[in-house]
Amino acid sequence: MRLPLPLPTMTTAPEVQELMDRLEAEAAQQRDPATTPDVGIIMGSDSDLDVMAGAYEALEELGFAEQTDFENPPESRFTFESYVVSAHRTPELMTVYGETAADRGLDVIIAGAGGKSADLPNMTASIAYPIPVIGVPVQEKSVDSVIGMPTGAPLTAVDAGKSFNAGLSAGQIIAREHDEIEQALIEYHDSLQGGVGDVSKALHDLGIDGFREHDA
Repeated sequence: MRLPLPLPTMTTAPEVQELMDRLEAEAAQQRDPATTPDVGIIMGSDSDLDVMAGAYEALEELGFAEQTDFENPPESRFTFESYVVSAHRTPELMTVYGETAADRGLDVIIAGAGGKSADLPNMTASIAYPIPVIGVPVQEKSVDSVIGMPTGAPLTAVDAGKSFNAGLSAGQIIAREHDEIEQALIEYHDSLQGGVGDVSKALHDLGIDGFREHDA
């Protein structure tokens, strides 16, 4: 009688294992939070980058700098990092990212994913809890998947493609403990008000035809 063959087991690609080892090593360092990234930006695929770039822009507007080297942070006090983390293709990496987030100094995570099974934001929210996670549906068809969390499993989410708002929301969370970011948020909001005022005055003073010519 032939014995049944053992079921094949999934292996982790060396490149993914290297990233997992890096995250765990960073978590073990227990560095001063002032030198570690405050915000983590993750996305399911590099094809999501064009949409997720809005989060980068918002954070930079508030004075954050991108940190690409954990041990050699930029001069800016407030920083963010970014990774591609697929909930379906690299679930182990997603788990390690969420589990090490607090020990690596992150205060909030922005997670974007597309498709109808956009599970990265909600899965990360469950793993990284209680660190807040802001979900970004990369496409309209991703909205239901991102916001479909059960009671007791919180996830904040923005509208499809609105990663800039996710960056601002992350800044609001950080601002509760840091006056510099709160002031940056206020100044950004004031600039929007000023822009509306300028446009309103120009429309009135130039008239519709003149405004269109001026704006062309």
